[in-house]
This record gives sequence, structure tokens and C-alpha cells, in this order.
Amino acid sequence: MPIPVDLVLPCYNPPAGWAANLIASVRKVNTYLPEVAFTVRVVNDGSSQPPTPADIDLLRSQLPDFHYDSYEQNQGKGYALRHGVQATQHAICLFTDIDFPYEEQGVAAVLQTLLSQQCDVAVGSRNEAYYQHVPAARTAISRSLRFCTQHLLRLPVSDTQCGIKGFNQAGKALFLQTQVNRYLFDLEFLYWAARIPNLRVLPVQVQLKPGIIFSRMNFRLLLTEGYNLLRIIRRATPAG
Repeated sequence: MPIPVDLVLPCYNPPAGWAANLIASVRKVNTYLPEVAFTVRVVNDGSSQPPTPADIDLLRSQLPDFHYDSYEQNQGKGYALRHGVQATQHAICLFTDIDFPYEEQGVAAVLQTLLSQQCDVAVGSRNEAYYQHVPAARTAISRSLRFCTQHLLRLPVSDTQCGIKGFNQAGKALFLQTQVNRYLFDLEFLYWAARIPNLRVLPVQVQLKPGIIFSRMNFRLLLTEGYNLLRIIRRATPAG
């Protein structure tokens, strides 16, 4: 009997070839976990260059259970993921980026950690080799956040920004209570997860694929996310 798993991918101005890459990546994850049947849900977050009808037709023809959601105004990755996760129906949910930037073996390891009931929330964690492939500004921001999460916020997971995470129904219920729409939605989720009694969070090491290109982070976004960090810390703990 196949094990159903939801896979949610937020989508904003996807790169060329993204649909074929997604199909190949899902199939490769299945080589590590052949018992899993994925329900794949792509959420178009108000792209100015949205997925084409040909992209969607290809995904529908090649993925057994594919869903496409779209809305006009860009809201941010956190918003898009809550939109997609709200529609999921299975016990386990996984999310990652539209370019599937992490090696499929690591994605399978994140999922296997959940399937074996080792935790309620499984979090991809990048090693030091990751920083050899990203711009200096992004590296500085990422390292600063890791220091903050480990030493100031005292989270059990220092790498909150890795783009692969999954959870069971307990984790899903908390994720849907998050409020941050953009960069720090992961931090908000894990900050509250660390404060919910008996909610188990585990890091799982993953590896970045070669050739992944990261977008630049603008100054206005950093200012907004600094405000969001204060909101996260000051907000009352959500119900577990």
C-alpha cells in the first residue's frame, strides 16, 4: 500500500526548465523511497513571469497527483506555503523550493525521519560546504541568523533558513499559525516549535546541488525582516 505524502512548492518567477527538473527530482526521491506516493502542489505566488500552460500540462501528464494553485498578487514564500499546506490532506507534508536545490538523497532522508516517527518536524540542515556556493552577502546574513538562533533564541536547530522542511499533523497545525509572509517565516515556525511542549524537532543533513544560483537580498527586505524578528519574539506562544 503506497504511503501518501504531500509535497508543496512555492513558485515565484520560476527558472527555465523548472517543470522538467521538478519531475526528475520527484522521481529520483522515489528511487530512495519507492513506497511513497507524492501529491505535488505548486503555488504560484503572484509571479510576473508565471508558469506557462505548457509547464502545467507537462506536470499534470507526468506526475500522477499534481495540483496547481495561483493568485495574482505576490505575498511572499511564507504566505504561499501556508496557502499550499492548508490544502494538504495527508499525514505527512514536505516543502522545498521550486528549483529543488537540495540533493534528492537528503530530501529522502528528511522524509524518512518523519515516516519513521522520529520527530514531528524534520528540518534540513546545511553543512559548511554550503557557504562555498553562495554570495558573500547571503553568507554573512545566514551565518548571523545561525548565531542568533543558536545563542540568543536558543533553538534546537541553528539552520532555520534551509529550504527543505517537513512535518506531521502536529507540525502542520503549528505551521498554519505562523504569520510572517517572507524571509523569516522559517525562523518563526521553528521559534514556536521550540516552545511547544513535546513537539519533537530534528535536523537532518542535506547537500546543495551543484550549480544552484541564489537571488540577491535587498536592503529593504532586511529592514522588514528585522521588524518581523521583533514581532516573532514579542508574540504570545501559539496553541500547541
